[in-house]
Amino acid sequence: MHSVPETEQADLETMEVDAVSAEFGGGPSTQNWAVIPKIDDTNIELLNKPPIERFIGILDQLDSKVEMLRKEALVLQEKKDFLAMSMDLLKNNEYLTGLNENEYEEINCYVQRISGRLATVELSVCTVRDRAQEDSLHLVNSLIDEIISGSDAVVSRLRCQQFLNACSTTDTTTYTDLDPSMCLDKKFESALLGCTLDDQKTIKKRLQALLDYLIKQTVVH
Repeated sequence: MHSVPETEQADLETMEVDAVSAEFGGGPSTQNWAVIPKIDDTNIELLNKPPIERFIGILDQLDSKVEMLRKEALVLQEKKDFLAMSMDLLKNNEYLTGLNENEYEEINCYVQRISGRLATVELSVCTVRDRAQEDSLHLVNSLIDEIISGSDAVVSRLRCQQFLNACSTTDTTTYTDLDPSMCLDKKFESALLGCTLDDQKTIKKRLQALLDYLIKQTVVH
């Protein structure tokens, strides 16, 4: 009796989302996420199910793929934001003042070229916000930008620590060198609490990266 190969048998026994074939642009880089719906009509078990259940099964799989895509896009967005922040920090580095005019112009042109290339990368993962949350996020970003453009690395580090403490109010051991009355920035904390939970997580990661940089700067000094 002719036996069905194990891989084919598995396909017959499952209802799943198929990878895009090579003729439609599929390949090693897309097969892990690019999908097209498939309901295997040769499967007797599936034929006994109402069509609505088959489609719901497919939609459940697609829903999980969409959520995975959103998470991956958010990671890329965070990487882009980190690179943009790094460029801003470099442009405000005090050592640039020690360069002569030609050297400064060379560095500035290089920075502009990199910033231009970074601007060609467009990523957008929409977070649903109301007007108040939009305003809170704008205020938070403005306060962080003040740290980035600050000329005193020690003061900037202190403010960054205060902001980060507002993101982790349960953390009582990280910054024991600070006076208790200086552990939180109330204005920043109020704005932060007005942001969405997703934005709060992103802000915390951004502040941690910024603090790591500022700590290295103050140690060098």
